[in-house]
Amino acid sequence: MVSMETKKDGASDSESKPDTGPPGVPVPADDTPEVLNKALSGLSSRWKNWWVRGILTLAMISFFFFIIYLGPMVLMLIVLCVQIKCFQEIIHIGYSVYHSYHLPWFRTLSWYFLLCVNYFFYGETVTDYFSNLVQREEPLRILSKYHRLISFAMYLTGFCMFVLSLVKKHYRLQFYMFGWTHVTLLIVVTQSHLIIHNLFEGMIWFIVPISCVICNDIMAYMFGFFFGRTPLIKLSPKKTWEGFIGGFFSTVVFGILLSYVMAGYSFFVCPVEFNSDRNSFEVDCEPSDLFQLQDYALPAALESLTGWPTLRLYPFQIHSISLSAFASLMGPFGGFFASGFKRAFKIKDFANTIPGHGGIMDRFDCQYLMATFVNVYIASFIRGPNPAKVVQQLLALRLDQQLHIFNSLKTHLTERGLLEEEA
Repeated sequence: MVSMETKKDGASDSESKPDTGPPGVPVPADDTPEVLNKALSGLSSRWKNWWVRGILTLAMISFFFFIIYLGPMVLMLIVLCVQIKCFQEIIHIGYSVYHSYHLPWFRTLSWYFLLCVNYFFYGETVTDYFSNLVQREEPLRILSKYHRLISFAMYLTGFCMFVLSLVKKHYRLQFYMFGWTHVTLLIVVTQSHLIIHNLFEGMIWFIVPISCVICNDIMAYMFGFFFGRTPLIKLSPKKTWEGFIGGFFSTVVFGILLSYVMAGYSFFVCPVEFNSDRNSFEVDCEPSDLFQLQDYALPAALESLTGWPTLRLYPFQIHSISLSAFASLMGPFGGFFASGFKRAFKIKDFANTIPGHGGIMDRFDCQYLMATFVNVYIASFIRGPNPAKVVQQLLALRLDQQLHIFNSLKTHLTERGLLEEEA
């Protein structure tokens, strides 16, 4: 009787059993380029995979350098493209598992909700960082003023569409997939939005954390490949303690060195701002104290060992130790989480977009966790009041409001003795 009622609600028999897993997702065919297959045909599968991963890794790093050269706005577009592709890979898994149930509007609503959430987040970012541009253009000013109302109306439309799509025999699965879509949005879209925020604080806050995760991934793989003997976690049988420890020390050293190189260039350390006079986005400023070389006294033990009483560093290099340590110690748990997800659906990779690496989500599973940490770190230890943003917000007020603030500020500065009291 219970079984019949379950079927009546649209759930399959397998859902009433212990966690035996959903229907299998089709395994993608090997898409390694034919030229690599021929060149590496004489190698064992282990070494063939090593060379394929290595060659594609170098190609991806070269592409990463190229988009950095193109500037922050191109980086923002690349982040958006990566976000969309990661979303597509996760939603495709859900569709592949439950496609036999013919759930109404599942994919359509998933993409619609992605549009809604991106409209909300990117609208907030434009209003926050480029208020000069927004206030100057009438259409943007209207969209900014009613941005949250428009965003809510868009989401509400999708919500009503979902309710109208409910079919009696599929209730349970439809709510499963509704939750699936929203959790995916939370993981992918929200955290990619934090990456954009980090980028606008200065490209160094974008490049160093991402590079640390890439370095840790590469060095952990290398140490594990050549020296790995001790399994680290059951979710990822190929991960070893040797790779984990080797990746940690390599990443910390790499983070310090990369920070030293980048901290000397205003292109990397200055926030992205919109110049109204030139009508363009610019990365130009007087670097803050965080990016000015300073002398640090060494402990007695290190002084006797090196013979140096002081060490000249950028303060950002000290912060980079925290970033690289997180990338090495906590970042891999994003990968472990993804491994558990893939095991739950009996798949090896999220997709086969990159030969030897899997899908885009397979390469960015650690990056999203890292982005959240960097954003929290900046808010907790780095970011202070931004005079330029305060002025932009003041100029957006009515003239009487601006005059009231001017008089209040004048009175305050006079009381502090910074201005002379008028006769």
